[in-house]
Amino acid sequence: MEKNGFVVVRVHNEGNKEARRRLKMPESVGACHTAVVRGFVIEGHVPAADVHRVIKLRTDAVGLAVPGMPVGSPGMDGPKYGKQREAYDVLLVGADGTTTVFSRYASSESDRK
Repeated sequence: MEKNGFVVVRVHNEGNKEARRRLKMPESVGACHTAVVRGFVIEGHVPAADVHRVIKLRTDAVGLAVPGMPVGSPGMDGPKYGKQREAYDVLLVGADGTTTVFSRYASSESDRK
């Protein structure tokens, strides 16, 4: 995230479940990382471009989530993964806990078709 213009102020290496509860991010979209960026909760391996986009939209959503740890998402795209990418969606999480697809990322398989 720092490489994409974000400043990391504080890091906690435990307590995601409690953070999600406090920040109103549904456990059903929980992942390995929870962050707050300009009032939006960012859950999991969300691409920086999507974080920038949601900030510009000024929506009343809770934030964005990428459940799980899809290969090819930011942080899951290093050399040990080769050029593999799983398809995944970035979800916009509403204040009522509902989700809609905010962005969709294709798999490396779909690149070959």
